[in-house]
Amino acid sequence: PNREASLTVKHKYGPCFQSNKDQLQVLNHTEILLQDQSRVNSIHSMFSKNSDGNKLRESQATTLPANSGLTIGTSNYIVTVGLGTPKIDQTLAFDTGSDLTWAQCEPCATQCYNQKDPIFDPSKSTSYTNISCPTPLCSQLTSATGSPQQCPDSKCLYRVRYGDGSFTMGYFSKERLTITSDVVDNFIFGCGQDNEGLFEDIAGLLGLGRGQVSLVQQAAQKYSQFFSYCLPSTTSSTGYLTLGKGNEVSSSLKFTPMLTLSQGPSFYGLNLIGISVGGQRLSIPTSVFSTVGTIIDSGTVITRLPPTAYNALRTKFRDMMRNYQMTSASSPFDTCYDLSKSQSVSIPSISFFFDGDVSVDLDKVGILVMLSQTEACLAFAGNSNPSNIAIFGNEQQKGLEVAYDVVGGRIGFRPGKFGLTLNTGNYIVTMGHGTRKRDLKLAFGNDSDLNWTQCKPCAGQY
Repeated sequence: PNREASLTVKHKYGPCFQSNKDQLQVLNHTEILLQDQSRVNSIHSMFSKNSDGNKLRESQATTLPANSGLTIGTSNYIVTVGLGTPKIDQTLAFDTGSDLTWAQCEPCATQCYNQKDPIFDPSKSTSYTNISCPTPLCSQLTSATGSPQQCPDSKCLYRVRYGDGSFTMGYFSKERLTITSDVVDNFIFGCGQDNEGLFEDIAGLLGLGRGQVSLVQQAAQKYSQFFSYCLPSTTSSTGYLTLGKGNEVSSSLKFTPMLTLSQGPSFYGLNLIGISVGGQRLSIPTSVFSTVGTIIDSGTVITRLPPTAYNALRTKFRDMMRNYQMTSASSPFDTCYDLSKSQSVSIPSISFFFDGDVSVDLDKVGILVMLSQTEACLAFAGNSNPSNIAIFGNEQQKGLEVAYDVVGGRIGFRPGKFGLTLNTGNYIVTMGHGTRKRDLKLAFGNDSDLNWTQCKPCAGQY
């Protein structure tokens, strides 16, 4: 059966997750972008370890709502899942560049950071078990974390260190994972006993990479290795992460081949072949992209491009924005504008072209990033090294639905569908109706008094 489960996605630093008190501790743009650069450096280092690192090949694979963190603490997007029996809700950052799912666990033998949810206590769950060591299952950790298996007291110990120096260490374990009403038994995850660095507030990480211990692979029979997400356009709105494809894949999705990277097989590769600005295709040789390769990453904030490609993009964008006053650069951005005297701003469109005759029109929020109420910058950066891999970041994915069909070896794009429906500009809320509660999605507005919903037998029209 084609199952589907959808989770709400929120922004880690948005009001949907942070309380008013927490807002005082929210990272500023500079801090977020510094952490983003740490993640990018880590990815680039991974792919530069050998000369074959950036080569891609077409995948031969035959085998939740989301909100607006390898580097947690960047502008990660979060979802809430249930862990254990009885289930305890845990808010996790989801990451397409990581395989291992982990959560902080009591008794926090060494150190746990502050999180908003109660810390998971495996001693209170009837479905928790430790993975013993040495075993073939424990040996999977090497590919998932890059660290060899360790066996204190015959228990499998995991350790993951991220690009910014943050790390998590604990027991490789099995537990019941609950996704909305779906259950994944014997789900392999890391039960963190020493978690230090820039995590803050979230309970851990949900791994959506391509390795054996990722959620995508572990729940393959249930969700057919298919998932999609739509990242919210603002920190105050929500998006979704959907596991599975339901009865059919939308015909409005435009698919490009999914590529496998020899040096980073957990990442999802793409064949970027061109860029347009203001409807005009830039004169960039396709070899500029194919030589280094491209990945799509939910954890990287700002898209990184080869220097030649970025320079062409920047030159054309500046030309089309010549009527607006430029201001000082703000790293990693070098094309910034003072819009304090502009009552309206006409932003040139930007489109990315991928193999398979796929063009993706970026949302306006993915073109200019607002550093303040009056200062905006072109939301792209050039790689310092022309041999570094290109990264399609989450800022440019905003407002898009991105679908990952691992079995089909393809990645799809289409404009996202959020809460605007009925052609009225109304927003949607979910409310329960009936004694045996059934959740219904309703549009709300301040110009209507009557609450109504469709009811069977729909005597007139449905």
